[in-house]
Amino acid sequence: MSDEKKHYMTQEGKQKLENELEYLKTEKRKEVVERIKVARSFGDLSENSEYDAAKDEQAFVEARIAQLEKMVRNAVIIEDNKDTSGTVSIGKSVRFLELPDGDEETYMIVGSAEADPFEGKISNDSPMAKSLLGKKAGDEVSVHTPGGDISVRILEVK
Repeated sequence: MSDEKKHYMTQEGKQKLENELEYLKTEKRKEVVERIKVARSFGDLSENSEYDAAKDEQAFVEARIAQLEKMVRNAVIIEDNKDTSGTVSIGKSVRFLELPDGDEETYMIVGSAEADPFEGKISNDSPMAKSLLGKKAGDEVSVHTPGGDISVRILEVK
């Protein structure tokens, strides 16, 4: 088990995963089994697209349950520590300025399970977060992204 990847997340993020897992196990599984029963009643399974679709959905649901169980089991909760050193770390928000054009952005660095750039949360495994981790306000950082290298100046860490 020590070879399994750790999944960094906030307590809120872990709760979301646990809620999804509970829903899949208690409700979605039953819905899919019922769909399989109904589709099976249509007769010949070799040409039964409803049956095939239901079996595919069942496979997806079971795979997602296994994935969520592993993530929850290997969750490492990001403590809301009162670290005031101003160093970028998982669980902190970073406001930075893209150089030279001056676009300002703010992201919270979270574990990959919680990452959602549209909500301002980036994975600690992303190129941006990897470049920012360990840095402080005022530092200029070069970030290697798939779209090319960019430079940013960290304005604030909180």
